[in-house]
Amino acid sequence: MPEISRFLGMIIFMYFDEHNPPHFHVQYNEFRATVGIADLNVLAGHLARVRGLVEEWVELHRGELLRMWETKEFHKVEPLV
Repeated sequence: MPEISRFLGMIIFMYFDEHNPPHFHVQYNEFRATVGIADLNVLAGHLARVRGLVEEWVELHRGELLRMWETKEFHKVEPLV
């Protein structure tokens, strides 16, 4: 499970053999969520008070995240600062 970013107490992961739709996983304290890249829907779990920060990060890196999903060539993505 590659960690692709870490910021403000959140850890963002993508898995190599995941199902569609394209998504990533967020861990924040005791909260866990699965978030769709294209529409930012929370597919599973709960983001608590950090949803807006996750959405802001995705808006900055959506194209890069979708390319990683398609190619499975994972790398670190700049954190939200």
